[in-house]
Amino acid sequence: MLLQSSTGVVLVRDEASATSPTFCFDYNDLNAYLLTVVGVSRPESDQATLFHDIMTKAQGGARISLREIQTLCSREAIVKLDSGVNLAQAIEKLGSGIHRILVTEQAGNVIGIISQLRMVEFFWNEGINFPTIDRLNPVTLQELGIGVRPIISVHADAPLTEALSIMYDEGLSSVAIVDNGQNVVGNISTKDVRHLTSSSSAYLLGNSCMHFISIILNEKGVEKGQDVYPVFYVNPYSTLAHTVAKLVATKSHRMWIVDAGPQSSPMSTPTTPMTTSQTSISAGTVPGPIASAVPAVTVPAASMAGALLSGKLIGVVSLTDILNIFAKSTGLHPSEPWEQRVRRRRSSSSSVRPSVESLRSSVETRR
Repeated sequence: MLLQSSTGVVLVRDEASATSPTFCFDYNDLNAYLLTVVGVSRPESDQATLFHDIMTKAQGGARISLREIQTLCSREAIVKLDSGVNLAQAIEKLGSGIHRILVTEQAGNVIGIISQLRMVEFFWNEGINFPTIDRLNPVTLQELGIGVRPIISVHADAPLTEALSIMYDEGLSSVAIVDNGQNVVGNISTKDVRHLTSSSSAYLLGNSCMHFISIILNEKGVEKGQDVYPVFYVNPYSTLAHTVAKLVATKSHRMWIVDAGPQSSPMSTPTTPMTTSQTSISAGTVPGPIASAVPAVTVPAASMAGALLSGKLIGVVSLTDILNIFAKSTGLHPSEPWEQRVRRRRSSSSSVRPSVESLRSSVETRR
């Protein structure tokens, strides 16, 4: 259901007769489950038996219920809003770092989901009807003062399990993949774990992040009949409109901010792409598992287009940042996004806290 879902989440009820979900299952949770199955997770002592039982059952092909893995799932609060409330309430909550809101009818039944991406897409398509927000479009990221916080990145040669573990441990939806010079050469998101759900793709966990990216790009070329390189970066002089256009076109949660370099200036801001651009399609939007028949060739980080065309990683701008600005510009008072980030890190780190050393040793063992 998750792989087929357009919203990227499955609502889980405690029992068949219940009308409200007790928790949500999304790609972050799928990632946590896969890390447990392959033995990379490092649970707290009181959860060691549970993790071991899940790993043993999964590797033996036994049936596992959602209730059994509920402890692994993220602890992001379920936020609901009645369908009749003002849109401003949804903007304020999403701009505070809440990733999704469940929309309910008067009786309390869930009738829809508003995600951060869906809200940003709405304003991108309807911005002309919201002058206060539309006036922000030509302003640069540097002028807005966003995207300057410290960034967590993963080296292109690091094992894929390291990227997956860091995303879960830190409560992130994606991480930048960089080369020796900290140039952005790719992007791995939690949604990419759908490529790891078949037994034929399990070997990818022991290979490098760049190898995983090259497999996805190769698959995209086979499906589309053309070379498509996803663009996940902007620079400090990129306008808000340019950044939002890329987020919408790639259906991404984050854009990496790279050093503009001497060739760029405030007067040379790149043209904003159309949302239908085929040059900005996310590598994370390829449906289905990796086909084992497709030849896998590891592409060195230095030979990837990103090493030449992007730049040094210096920041990140997320959907939360965008919606936080939208909310504040209209007089709303969203809480600071870092509060939700800390909450996600705290809840996830109680379940999975891998170290680089343990990740590499486990990969070597599986090899």
